[in-house]
Amino acid sequence: MSRLPSLKQLTYLVALDEHQNFNRAAKACFVSQSTLSTGLQNLESLLGGELIERDHKAFVMTPLGRQVVVRARELLAQTRELMELVEGQKGAMQGAIRLGCIPTIAPFLLSGLVQRCRRHYPELQLLLREDTTPQLLSLLRAGELDLLLLALPTDTEGLQTRVLGQDPFVLVMHQEQARRHGRVPVDYADLPDQSIFLLEQEHCLTEHAVSACKLTDSRKVNPFAATSLHTLVQMVGAGLGTTFLPQMAIDAGILANTEIVAMAPQGDKAYRDIGLVWRPTATRVETFYRLGELVSELL
Repeated sequence: MSRLPSLKQLTYLVALDEHQNFNRAAKACFVSQSTLSTGLQNLESLLGGELIERDHKAFVMTPLGRQVVVRARELLAQTRELMELVEGQKGAMQGAIRLGCIPTIAPFLLSGLVQRCRRHYPELQLLLREDTTPQLLSLLRAGELDLLLLALPTDTEGLQTRVLGQDPFVLVMHQEQARRHGRVPVDYADLPDQSIFLLEQEHCLTEHAVSACKLTDSRKVNPFAATSLHTLVQMVGAGLGTTFLPQMAIDAGILANTEIVAMAPQGDKAYRDIGLVWRPTATRVETFYRLGELVSELL
């Protein structure tokens, strides 16, 4: 083959597979939809095979297209690692780090981390992405992120992890409800059925909180699943029930100007671990460790 696909063409293909929409894929690549479509057509012509079956409103990847997407992800990940290698030669705490963080940590920790980085390491640029744990792990393995800040434990098979500290869980309820219960810690058996509100299952905080706080009676859990901690606070503030919040959210003022009180839950070790996750082939581990030290200070 005299000509080879360009990294830009492979990026277009991977973006289309990820977003499943030409317009969204083009926006993710910062190009027009016509530019992305032309690039993909040129890629098909260069490879001599159909990668995408198109009609007026939709598309599907052909079997060949799915195979090429897998190889394209690998090639793009290796290219990014090559760039990391070059960045690493400049020394630690320089260049760009693509950092992923989950929604139950990002609003309460990232602003402090960015401020400390600017103050102590002005030559380091943090490029931030907030998403759920499964999505962030997928992006990390695909080479689209360099480092993750997650709540542990979670399935990180094949990846490197480093625990930075603990974030305790707190039981919160409306002050009127707390007065009725009287004793602390609150016995879950005394709570009405369906009175404990939790996040949707794709948020790992739900699993961590249920396990750490020794909540074993599923009848106590309300079938409504919130999408954010702020929604949980609104439900509790309306007197509809109780929930578990991480201490970092309390410290960040999530209960400010509410009539909600916080107390220790059941369980001797009611906390989640906060840690970093990265690929074992990463070359900027010293930078990751120093970032971890800043996070530990914030915790």
